[in-house]
Amino acid sequence: MTTLRFGTSGWRAVLGEDFTVANVRLVCRAIADHVRDITGAQARDVIVGYDTRFLSERFARVAADALAEGGLRPLLCAAATPTPAVAFHVIRRGLAGAVTITASHNPPEYNGVKFTPAWGGPALPATTRAIEARIDALARGGSGLAAAAAPNAAHGPVPPRLVDAQAEYLEGLTQLVDFDAIRSRRLRVVVDPLYGAARGYLDQLLGRGGARMTVIHDFRDPYFGGRRPDPDEQGLRDLSTAVSEGDAELGLATDGDADRFGVVDEDGTFVAPNLVLGLLLDYLATTRAWRSGVGVARSVATTHLVDAVAAAHGLVVHETPVGFKFIGARIADGSAVFGGEESAGLAITGHIPDKDGVLACLLVAEMVARSGKGLREQVEALFRRVGWYHTARVDVTITPAVRERLAAILADPPAALAGVGVREVNRLDGCKLLLADGAWLLLRPSGTEPLVRCYAEAGAPDRLVAVLADARRLLGA
Repeated sequence: MTTLRFGTSGWRAVLGEDFTVANVRLVCRAIADHVRDITGAQARDVIVGYDTRFLSERFARVAADALAEGGLRPLLCAAATPTPAVAFHVIRRGLAGAVTITASHNPPEYNGVKFTPAWGGPALPATTRAIEARIDALARGGSGLAAAAAPNAAHGPVPPRLVDAQAEYLEGLTQLVDFDAIRSRRLRVVVDPLYGAARGYLDQLLGRGGARMTVIHDFRDPYFGGRRPDPDEQGLRDLSTAVSEGDAELGLATDGDADRFGVVDEDGTFVAPNLVLGLLLDYLATTRAWRSGVGVARSVATTHLVDAVAAAHGLVVHETPVGFKFIGARIADGSAVFGGEESAGLAITGHIPDKDGVLACLLVAEMVARSGKGLREQVEALFRRVGWYHTARVDVTITPAVRERLAAILADPPAALAGVGVREVNRLDGCKLLLADGAWLLLRPSGTEPLVRCYAEAGAPDRLVAVLADARRLLGA
């Protein structure tokens, strides 16, 4: 059979190929064995959530049954639920963990299983490796999976108990956002849940907060309109049109499972996540009175605008490998009050140590309402204060020639790039070349696709173009 392995945020596969009932049972039984051994208890509560993908509710029931067979007490969400809401309940209820059936922003033909441990963030590599080893052992046992001994075997597995995960999560968010500011402004917003699990979440809270709202794509479509449920520039074209043609001040979106955010300015312009992170860090450091010396976390691929804003407020930056689990661990252990990654992930202290697209959108709404200014105006003002940052990413398909060139670069990085000397080589995750003029380039093989991710940043658009062009030259692309 195909080897089942976890990626940056769980195990994902194509429906009907590797993502099958049998494999979901196998993965979840391995998770149950891991949780049971870690906790040392005869039975522990775990919550099972799911998104709006094809058959997600069916797979969630399969997952719950497998967890029960493994000796756990499953709580099954009664409806499609955002991934951050599931994580919220792990912490709020002191659960042993969670399983969410979701492929997040991946194309419609995918689904996945995400495991959230008891600390509430994405499973770290040591945990997923342990689960993978159990998957392999169970797979070698073949048909013995269903009959494998479990603590509940004498009395039969515990049937899942249905829970409503919405109300407590929404109430938790009200403690983190200044809804009075939104109410006083009567902010005009277009909300786009992209047919996903955040339907009835972001829009409900904004409505309670007095925002004047239009909601698009507000029904379940397992095909997500025929494209990925990703709140990137291409995925938010309908939102951009709705904002620019309407009378809105802001467009807000979440991805398929609502852990990522998307933002559109008042003229319909997509605002890159890197810029949103810089703006929100600057805003929150001031309004939440984060004291000098506290930490913020960002991934190695994320804008250094975060560093510039942090320096302006006396905050300390912790750079992590790619994968929000590493940022989440910083939030969980208290070494960071803010965490962000360029792929539209944000977390703050006092909530969950995982990215939350609903919270991110609410904070953007609060920021716009309190400032009374559009995001483009806010970005320009921030750049005038801390410097200019232009970022982009291009993907290069891995061929044998590209693989050979990449290996050569990783072994012996160039001394200069786009006519400027390399002052430092960062090997935290991939190969990051930091240039003397403040620009940088990160070359990193994708963990899920046959691609080399080329991330770059520079102080001017022409420098950014030059850096990326030289990256392609180095790779022979």
